[in-house]
Amino acid sequence: MGLLLDVEDTAVTRQTAEALARVGTVDAIRLIALAVAEADDNQADWLQTGVHDAIVGLGGVPDVAAACGKLAGDPEEAVRRGAADISAWADDTGC
Repeated sequence: MGLLLDVEDTAVTRQTAEALARVGTVDAIRLIALAVAEADDNQADWLQTGVHDAIVGLGGVPDVAAACGKLAGDPEEAVRRGAADISAWADDTGC
């Protein structure tokens, strides 16, 4: 979680979010969702940029929206909230 919410280096935040989004598993997206729920506005912007870069980048990624859909029923409210944000980002990207 420290890499996703690095206050010292936003490049680390973006790159970590992008790498996890490229993995595209429910577990990977869950980590991003938890970070989104805890992030300040600046960190959230960089998390969104990383997810966006993964979705539109070379070769694309597995269906992030599908992983978010599975997280919609997560018992942890922060995960549900973060997954909803990520799902909206994916929709805005056209995925």
